[in-house]
Amino acid sequence: MSLDDQIDRYLESIPEPKQTDMRRLHGTILEMKPDFKLWFLDGKDQSGKVVSNPSIGYGTLNKNYADGKTKEFYQTGISANSTGLSVYIMGIGDKKYLQEKYAPTIGKATVTGYCIRFKALKDIDLESLKKAIQDGIEQTRA
Repeated sequence: MSLDDQIDRYLESIPEPKQTDMRRLHGTILEMKPDFKLWFLDGKDQSGKVVSNPSIGYGTLNKNYADGKTKEFYQTGISANSTGLSVYIMGIGDKKYLQEKYAPTIGKATVTGYCIRFKALKDIDLESLKKAIQDGIEQTRA
């Protein structure tokens, strides 16, 4: 199955109204960075056990681990979860940066070191979210 088919199948599996919000987020990020590498993680480990929610990723980031190993991963990701939606902005060194810069303007969302969680797109300022995504991209540009 192609990557686009996997993403489409995942989006179709999400109940409304989250599905519409996820499709809008997906389209928004693709408009921002149409040349970004696309990823789809089904949330399962190598044995097939579910270990996380499925996610769609965009861009490329080299993650450095404590043991010195490096792994290619997505820079920005989106996922539906039981309470709403999550946007992952990976690779920002300062774990307080997103919270300090975007929590005051993003609306009704929880902002952590790399994740912005919210119930629905209507609860947040989409322009502020786009700025946070773009900011993360700029900070992790190789």
